[in-house]
Amino acid sequence: MQWAHQRKRQKSTRANPSIKKVVLSMSIMGNQKDVYQRPRYALSSVDNALRLIQILRDTGGARLSDVARELDISPSAAHRLLTMLVYRDFAAQDETRAYVPGPSMGAPPSPTPWTRKLKNLLHSHLELLAGRLDESVSLMFRTGARTRVITTLEGGQLLRVGDRTGLVQDARLAAGGKAILARHDQAFLERLYRSHSAKLAGSYLSEAEFGRLTRTLEETRRLGYALNQEETESGLHALGMALHGAGGGVLASFSVLVPSSRADVLRRPTTRALMTEAQTEMDLEIQTARLSLQA
Repeated sequence: MQWAHQRKRQKSTRANPSIKKVVLSMSIMGNQKDVYQRPRYALSSVDNALRLIQILRDTGGARLSDVARELDISPSAAHRLLTMLVYRDFAAQDETRAYVPGPSMGAPPSPTPWTRKLKNLLHSHLELLAGRLDESVSLMFRTGARTRVITTLEGGQLLRVGDRTGLVQDARLAAGGKAILARHDQAFLERLYRSHSAKLAGSYLSEAEFGRLTRTLEETRRLGYALNQEETESGLHALGMALHGAGGGVLASFSVLVPSSRADVLRRPTTRALMTEAQTEMDLEIQTARLSLQA
């Protein structure tokens, strides 16, 4: 935030004290937030969703009855909120059916400033592929041992895979994640999954697990694509291919997502031919824009 803009907002607030605002002021040590009061026109549904995220984050989990009591809402309203958090991966259910923090809860802000540019750059290509196949297509990138979906173009069929934008997944399970990992060498994979830092990050794999991953990635390199057969969620199959930056290194990936009842779509030569064509065109688009991991 620019200092001039901040002074203008503060002057406006003094001029009309009846208008209460939340002013963001800058300090030498970092961002400092001065919160004066609850917003005058607060949206209770949004507030409840944010409070629910805080409950799961700070307590490690809760049951539906706990949520309803804590937020002072009906069990049905609590269930709707929890269902949306599960859908967006901010919550999950454990084996006891209690709700616990999901993968998106602990995901830090993305350190990759080029993702919005990539999304805008490739939107028309993804839209065309989704239209040609009449199936959903997602674009994702890797950060650490996880992938993040930055956009989804849905197919037009009644039974289809819905929007997965914002989803955080284990890279070794997602089709797009495997496609990205397969473009890295053995030394990189060992640092990511077998090093001391991997233990600290929670991505450490045993020797047997790492061996299985290595064999999967070798197969992915041979085929030129990766498959996800209900590994990330029940009823979903996906085929993913890598996308490359201006320097030739892997930058991101895209996947075609289908319901398990139409898994045969991913085995059709026409599907893979259309995806390969789209991959070539998107790689060219990325390289023409000179987009890379350092962009």
